[in-house]
Order: sequence, then C-alpha cells, then structure tokens
Amino acid sequence: MGRAEAPCALIVMGVSGSGKSTVAKALGERLGWRFEDGDSFHPASNVEKMRAGHPLTDEDRWPWLNAIANEIALVCGRGEHVIIACSALKHAYRDVLLRGRDDVRFVFLKGTKELIAERLAQRKGHFMPLGLLTSQFDTLEPPEAGERVVTVSIDESVEAIVDGVVRQLKLSSAIPKVLP
Repeated sequence: MGRAEAPCALIVMGVSGSGKSTVAKALGERLGWRFEDGDSFHPASNVEKMRAGHPLTDEDRWPWLNAIANEIALVCGRGEHVIIACSALKHAYRDVLLRGRDDVRFVFLKGTKELIAERLAQRKGHFMPLGLLTSQFDTLEPPEAGERVVTVSIDESVEAIVDGVVRQLKLSSAIPKVLP
C-alpha cells in the first residue's frame, strides 16, 4: 500500500481535557507540520466567559470557528500543512471548519468522561474549569464516518496515539523506522 495523499490540515478534536493540544503538537513534530492551538483564535470575550465558568453559545463560537476556517484556507492555499487543536464538538461546527473542503481531516480523541475529569483535575493554568466538562459532553456530537474522521482512544500514550493517527491516515513514510 502506497503513501496516501496528505491532507493540508488536520483538526484534532474532542472535549476539553482529551489531550487535543498535546496530541496535535506531537503529531506536528512527527509530520513536520505547523501546530496551531484553536484556543488562540478565541476572542477575549469567549476566554473570559469560559474562565468565569459559563459555557459558550453557538453565537459565541461562530466568529471563532470562522477564524480557524480562514487560517486553514490560507495555509492550504499556500500548499502548506497545519494541525489545529479545536474542540469541534458539533457537526455544524465541523461544517464551518471544512467549508466543503475535502483536503482536511478530523482526528477525534475519544475518551470516557471519568478519565477526562481526572485529567482536568490535574491540569494547571488552563481556562476550562472542571465544571464545564458535563456541558462539553452534552454538546458533543461524535463525528461519523462520512466526516472523514480518524478516531483514536486517549487510553494510550501520546506516542501510540500519534502512531495510530499516522497509520490510519496512511502517512506511513512519516513514521520513523526503528531498527531491531
């Protein structure tokens, strides 16, 4: 099996605490692609709202999602590659991010509410309070096969997750060879 055509962008998605930024950064390092944290595209008003423990509304999210979609369009238009960590919890959000493109793929980090709550409780310096996790799971519409998604369990090490993503995307030449 040969190397598949690489997408120009990967969106690493899931609820807060699933490891989006960590996995996306590691994936970027593995593939040699630029990493962007979707949180950096939020307007300050969204960050303050989340920090105060209030879930975002769809109206809050549209400008944020459009800013990420604009970045993807710029990067892909230049023939470059980017990996973006972004919750992308609903089908409608993913549609905005894609804008009908077929050269963007989603990587869904799937985990139990209990495991993610445990991870969030140990996190320092992040604006997403533990109390909003239930709201994230309530909002989550897991991606379906037609959404060009790679689903991976967060029960593994970051390296194993990255290996699984690269393997599923058939970007096999990007996996370093290990001599016996």
